[in-house]
Amino acid sequence: MYNIDLTGCGTALITPFKNGEVDYEAFAALVDRQVAAGIDFLVPLGTTGETPCLEDDERIKVLQIAKEHSQGRPVVVGGGTNSLQHTIRSMQMLEPHGVDAFLIVVPYYNKPTQEGQYQYFKAVAEATEKPIVLYNVPGRTGVNMTAETCLRLAQIPNIVAIKEASGNREQIEAILAGAPEGFQVLSGNDDDTLWMMKQGGAGIISVASNVAPGLMSEFTGAIRQGDMAKAEALNEKLTPLFNNCFVESNPIPAKAAMHAMGLIENEFRLPLVPCQQSTYDLMVETIKPLGL
Repeated sequence: MYNIDLTGCGTALITPFKNGEVDYEAFAALVDRQVAAGIDFLVPLGTTGETPCLEDDERIKVLQIAKEHSQGRPVVVGGGTNSLQHTIRSMQMLEPHGVDAFLIVVPYYNKPTQEGQYQYFKAVAEATEKPIVLYNVPGRTGVNMTAETCLRLAQIPNIVAIKEASGNREQIEAILAGAPEGFQVLSGNDDDTLWMMKQGGAGIISVASNVAPGLMSEFTGAIRQGDMAKAEALNEKLTPLFNNCFVESNPIPAKAAMHAMGLIENEFRLPLVPCQQSTYDLMVETIKPLGL
């Protein structure tokens, strides 16, 4: 029931806007571009998708398009909030529309204890038969999930993976060392991908692959095949993109790059706004050597 393979590169998909509305046509084209580039799985409705600023009907339609255009790739859907009741309602709303797994973030703002996190995710897992991917991103949530809590949750049958974006390598190594068979550890930071996959991580949920899906697929593919010379070279080539996608809040720089490539409008919903001109110029320079 919970056999889902999230090996390789998954893209934390941006949500394009046009004249204040979701640009569904552009979104469908972006998903097609991801699939054509060989991306391994799709992650709509995450942080990168500006999901807190989407209405329920928009979230459903974004998910439906991602599923319709996925060509059989797993669709891992952001469904987490900082309220158990809201999270469960969100999952129940989205589940009929093409969910292969849910990505559920550590509750933000509330700053739950480790026991609170455990009980929350246990209740989330019990509310669905879909696989659950934990998401630890303390830079956004204000609280860290420890390796001990992650490994405790990994014993729950439908909690199948974690997206680890803490940047704490000691913690990530402890999760990798203690994970039960079949539990996958995914990088939540593009610049940790090479290191984490070398340690036994399954792959990456990537921001950079919005911009450069082909290169990211090639990069993770090289690591999986053990071609470390190629992987190291691609990591070096992609490092400016990894870094510059975060010179302003994600997804602001990534959207600037994609606008420069003619893929989307450079549009956001408040509280996010388009980047400064200096960032736009930086992203234009960043993508030039990548041949995009």
